Amino acid sequence: QVQPVESGGGLVQAGGSLRLSCAASGSMFSFNIMGWYRQAPGKQRELVATIIDGGSTNYADSVKGRFTISRDNAKVYLQMNNLKPEDTAIYYCNLKRILYGNNYWGQGTQVTVSS
Repeated sequence: QVQPVESGGGLVQAGGSLRLSCAASGSMFSFNIMGWYRQAPGKQRELVATIIDGGSTNYADSVKGRFTISRDNAKVYLQMNNLKPEDTAIYYCNLKRILYGNNYWGQGTQVTVSS
């Protein structure tokens, strides 16, 4: 069983930056789709960014130009710049293997942006 583990969350002032990391057993290149989602209090979980095994990326409109998703053999990352209070949420790592129907979620890491 693969268990993604997120790190890098914390408290930051508006305009600041954080870098989230997600690690899991095995190579990140064994997953077809790697993504970051977030859930703010009282709201549904939403997609933040994804990167597929070919390297293409996709972003929510609210984070375009501020967040960057990337990955190497060991981890998937989310670089978050110019953070805003509305970015405050629990951020979750998601890893998928399409062929096997695998869909793994991490436990989440809290990001809090103060105004």
